[in-house]
Amino acid sequence: MKSFMNDKVLPKIMKFVNTRPIKAIKDGMIYPIPFIIVGAIFLILGQFPIQSVQDYLNKIGIGPVLMQASNASFGIMALFAVFGIAYCWVKDAGFDAAPAGLLAVTVDIILQPDTIKTVTNIANPSRTSTSWQATNLIDKNWLGGKGMVIALIVGLFVGWLYSWFMKHQLVIKMPEQVPANVAASFTALVPAAAIITIAAIVCGIFSLGFHTTLAEWIYKVIQIPLQHATDGIGGMLIISILPVFLWFFGVHGSTIVGGIMTPLLMSNNADNSALYKAGKLTLANGAHIITQSFMDQCLTVTGAGMTIGLVVFMCLNAKSVQMKTLGKLEIVPAIFNINEPILFGLPIVLNPLMLVPFVLTPFLSGSATYAAIALGIIPPFNGVYVPWTTPAVLSGLIVGGWKTALWQLLMLVMSFFIYYPFAKNYDKILIAQEKAEVEK
Repeated sequence: MKSFMNDKVLPKIMKFVNTRPIKAIKDGMIYPIPFIIVGAIFLILGQFPIQSVQDYLNKIGIGPVLMQASNASFGIMALFAVFGIAYCWVKDAGFDAAPAGLLAVTVDIILQPDTIKTVTNIANPSRTSTSWQATNLIDKNWLGGKGMVIALIVGLFVGWLYSWFMKHQLVIKMPEQVPANVAASFTALVPAAAIITIAAIVCGIFSLGFHTTLAEWIYKVIQIPLQHATDGIGGMLIISILPVFLWFFGVHGSTIVGGIMTPLLMSNNADNSALYKAGKLTLANGAHIITQSFMDQCLTVTGAGMTIGLVVFMCLNAKSVQMKTLGKLEIVPAIFNINEPILFGLPIVLNPLMLVPFVLTPFLSGSATYAAIALGIIPPFNGVYVPWTTPAVLSGLIVGGWKTALWQLLMLVMSFFIYYPFAKNYDKILIAQEKAEVEK
C-alpha cells in the first residue's frame, strides 16, 4: 500500500496541488484570515451573548459601532480573497503582483449588482418593500461570503490573463530614466484596459440579455449548490477522512483539503454569521451544519486526527521511554492544536498500527457532531472565526456557547478511548525494542 500510494497516487495529488490555480487559491485565501479574526472579535462584542449587556451596548450606541468594525473586516472577506488570489498567481508567475490584485478588485465590483431592489422600513424594520430601490452603490453582501465563489473565479481569471499579457510583453515600456513606480503604473495600463473591457462586456451581456449580473448568476447556479453539497454527509466525509488519510502518508492533508474547501466553508460560516446577527441561527432558517468552524473545532482540534487522546495516554499510561518523552514534549503544543511532533516523531505517519484511530477519531467526532446539531442537541456554529491555535473548549465556547464547549470536551475524552487500545499495543512494541537495545 505504501508503494502504491507513493508511486501512483501521491505524485498525481501533489501535481494537482502544485498547479498554479490551486496554489493561488490556497495562498490567496490566507490574506483575509487576519481581518476575519479581528472582525470576529468585534462580532462577539457586538453580539454579546448576555442579553442585558447587549441591550446596554445598543442603548449607549456602542453596539452598532462594534458591528460596523466587524462588517468592514469580517464582512468583506471576499474582497480580500479576490485580491489575494490574483496577487499570488501573478507573483508565482514572477511579475509585479500588486496591480493585478487591485485589478481583480475592480473586475469583481464590475460584475456585482449596483442596485438594491428591496428596501427596509425605518419605522418598522420587519417590513420591506420593492417599490423603491437604491442605485449606484456597492452592496456589502457581495463582498462577504455571498460573493466568495465569484471572487475565486475573478481572482483566477485576472491572475491568469494579467500574467499572459506580461509574459508576452503586451505592455507599455517606459525609458529607464522613468522612476520605477511610475513605470509600473504604465506597465499595468494595457492589461488593465483589456481586462476591464472584457469585464464590462460580460456585465453588459448578463444585464441586457439576462437581466441579472454574473455574480448573482454564479451565486444561484454554482455557489448555493456547492454550499449545500458541502453541508451534507458527503461534505462531512471529505473533510473528516481525506485530510488525515493524506497526513498518514506524510502529505499536509489539512492544507491541501483546506485550500480547496475553505472558500465554501467560509461562505457557510458567513451565512451562519448573518443569521446569528439577526437572532435567527437555526437550521429551520437555513443555518449550515458544515462550516469552517465545524472543521476547525470538531475535526482538527488538538491537531490532525484529534491526537489529544493519544498524547494523554503517552503522558499518563505509556511505559516506553519514547512514548513518555514525546508525550511530555507534545502536551503543550497539543493544547494549541499543533501535533507535528508526534505525527513524525512517534511516528503516526506510515505507521500501520496507528492508521485506524488516526482516521476513525475525526470521522466519529464529525459524525456525532453532525447528528448533535441536526437533532438540536447543540446549536449550529455561529459563524465566528477563531484562530486555529485557540485551545479546545475555549474555541467551542466562542463558536457555539457552553453547550458546544461541553460537547467539544466530550469528543476529546472520546478520542482517548479510541486511541487507547492501539497506543497500548504500540507501547508494548516500543518497550520490547528498547529492551532489545539495552541487551545489545
